[in-house]
Amino acid sequence: MIAWWGALLIGIGALLVGAVLGFFISLRYFKKYQEKNPPITENMIRAMMKQMGRTPSEKQVRQVMDSMKNAQ
Repeated sequence: MIAWWGALLIGIGALLVGAVLGFFISLRYFKKYQEKNPPITENMIRAMMKQMGRTPSEKQVRQVMDSMKNAQ
């Protein structure tokens, strides 16, 4: 028969392993999700510039996208 402290240690160990595994699995899932669904696209930038009364050139859109990628 396992002593009560042994069962407690096994339970705490299992909890720690589960927390660490859950963290890394959720981190990987979130990175995949962000790659498939980026927060801002070129079309969104164009729409924002048009709402501000500007007609953006392709160069301006690329500059904004590059600056956002470098900021990450």
